[in-house]
Amino acid sequence: MLTDKIKLWWRIIRPKTLFASLCPVACAYIATGYKKTGMFVAVLFCALCLQVLSNLINDYYDYKKGTDKKGRIGFKRALAEGTVSVAQMKKAVYICLALCLMLGLFLVLKGGLPVLAIGLTSLLFAWLYTATSVSLSYLGIADIFVFVYYGIIPFTGTAYLLTDDLSSFVNTDYVFLGAINGLISSMVLMINNIRDEKDDALSGKKTVVVRMGRRFAYLLLTVYALLAAVFAYASLGLSLVLAVPVLMLLLCVKASDKKSDLNRCLFYTGLINMIYVLLLGITLSF
Repeated sequence: MLTDKIKLWWRIIRPKTLFASLCPVACAYIATGYKKTGMFVAVLFCALCLQVLSNLINDYYDYKKGTDKKGRIGFKRALAEGTVSVAQMKKAVYICLALCLMLGLFLVLKGGLPVLAIGLTSLLFAWLYTATSVSLSYLGIADIFVFVYYGIIPFTGTAYLLTDDLSSFVNTDYVFLGAINGLISSMVLMINNIRDEKDDALSGKKTVVVRMGRRFAYLLLTVYALLAAVFAYASLGLSLVLAVPVLMLLLCVKASDKKSDLNRCLFYTGLINMIYVLLLGITLSF
C-alpha cells in the first residue's frame, strides 16, 4: 500500500535527526530579523534535502561495508533489515541528489560563488562521510565536519542569503550562535557513536569513541556543553539561551549512565536544538 511505503521511507530518512540541518537555518532567520521569508523557506528545504541525502548515502555504504547489520542496537536500517533493496536505495539517492541540485542552483543564482562553494563542499562531504575507503566517519574525524556543516556554515550561509552581506561569514555573533548548533549536533554524533561502539569496533569504524574510549567521549560531551555556554554569553550576554548549555550538561550526565537509553538521549539532543531556536527567538524579540 502507498501509505505503508510512505511510512517506510519516512523512517528511512531518519526524521528525528533532521533538526540538525533545520535548526541552524531557523536560528539564522531569527538572528537576521526574519528577512526574506521566501528565501528562508528555500534554504530550509535545501538544507533538509542535503541531510536526507547524507543519511541515505550513509545507510547505503554502512550496509555495503557491513557496519549496519540486522538486529543492530540503534535504530533499524532498511537495507540491513531487508525492507528495501539496494536498487531502491540507489534510486532514492539519485532522486534526493536531483532535488539538492535544483534547489542549490536557485540559491547559487541568488547568492553567487559563496553559495556555490558551500553547496559543492556539502555534497562532497556528504559523499566522503561513509562512501570511500578513507571515509570521515571511519577515520574518527567526522565530528569536525558535523560541527562546521551543521552549525557555523548553515547559520552564516543563511544569514548571507537573507542579508546579501558577505560579512555574515565573519560576523562573530553569527559564528558563535551557529557554533552552538554545531555543538549540539556534535553531541548527537558522539552519543550515537557511544551507542554503536562495539559494532563500530568490529567493522573497523574508528570513531572517536572506538579510538579514545567512552571516558574521553563523556569528557568531550562536557566540553561541548561548556563551549556552548561560552559562545552563548559571548554573543548574547546573560540571556535565556544560557539554559541550552545547562540542558546539554544534564544530558551529558544522563548519557554517561550505563542504564540510560541512548536512543532516547539522541531524541533529547534534537529537542535541545529546537529549544535553542525557541529561546533565541524569545531573547532577540526583546
